[in-house]
Amino acid sequence: QDSLGRRLSSGINAEYGEFKTIQHYFIQINLSFCGMSKTIKLVSQSKCYGGLQCVYEHESSILKCNMKFGCFLPPQHEKKKNLPVVYFLSGLTCTEQNFIMKSGFQKYAAKHGMVVVNPDTSPRGFDFPGEHDSYDFGSGAGFYVNATEDPWKNNYRMYSYVTGELPSVLASNFNINVNKSAISGHSMGGHGALISALKNPGKYKCVSAFAPINNPSECPWGVKAFSGYLGENKGAWKLNPAYSVTQYDATYLAKEYDGPKMEIMVDQGEEDPYLADKQLLPENLSNACSGNKLLNLNLRIQPGYDHGYYFITTFIEEHFTFMARHIC
Repeated sequence: QDSLGRRLSSGINAEYGEFKTIQHYFIQINLSFCGMSKTIKLVSQSKCYGGLQCVYEHESSILKCNMKFGCFLPPQHEKKKNLPVVYFLSGLTCTEQNFIMKSGFQKYAAKHGMVVVNPDTSPRGFDFPGEHDSYDFGSGAGFYVNATEDPWKNNYRMYSYVTGELPSVLASNFNINVNKSAISGHSMGGHGALISALKNPGKYKCVSAFAPINNPSECPWGVKAFSGYLGENKGAWKLNPAYSVTQYDATYLAKEYDGPKMEIMVDQGEEDPYLADKQLLPENLSNACSGNKLLNLNLRIQPGYDHGYYFITTFIEEHFTFMARHIC
């Protein structure tokens, strides 16, 4: 066995979405045995670029609440089978609506025949102490981790939801090819996209991000979120092996990544105020990737652009072209 085979020989981890067998490179693990509900309800539907921009709702067994997600079905969905799928993870304070309404991605998803799915950013419907007190922790700020601390650990499990339950729900309801998946995101969602791809070698054929939080263990946003969700032991965030269930830092994951060669595309606005505030730390991810021959990072610093959706809209076509090369 090579090092990858040895690392993946221990069976399927109990955490949804984190695959530990070599077979996961070729086969979607059927999660129906977990008892999760796969029934979805249409909330809204609008024709867009010949396709349908929909919002669905379903009961999440992982998060123990109702969750909404956006789903763009391209024109090809009526006739073509096994369409590729792109997941897009949004940033702090967002819901499933932000990316749908602001980015303009539908034109390019329709062109390439991609199903595009964008979930909410946290569980909803709870009122834990402090859950709604700040924009960067709690509601709208799930940080795409599986919490280990009370009172969050039973519901704030966005990592398992995004990488496990949601794909299973989609596969049961839409004509998609789970072996042709890519993932992208913005800010906190860029962090979520990076860790999802790096922790699950081969599950996503490529990953892209807009102004991601690249090294959350070392920035104020990440330290606050990880302290609340994962505990105060900062050393544990760094020292956990890359594929442990408590490692959620893209910089450390990139250093230890041991899977199929993967391309990463990151755009970062040079006038982004959070870049100056040391919240994003793209240089740390760049250094980590440069030391791993299995990762090819294309980090593009875009002069004059900030952190918002005008920045995303400007470069969204290039990101969809990048992902299409890998999954279409």
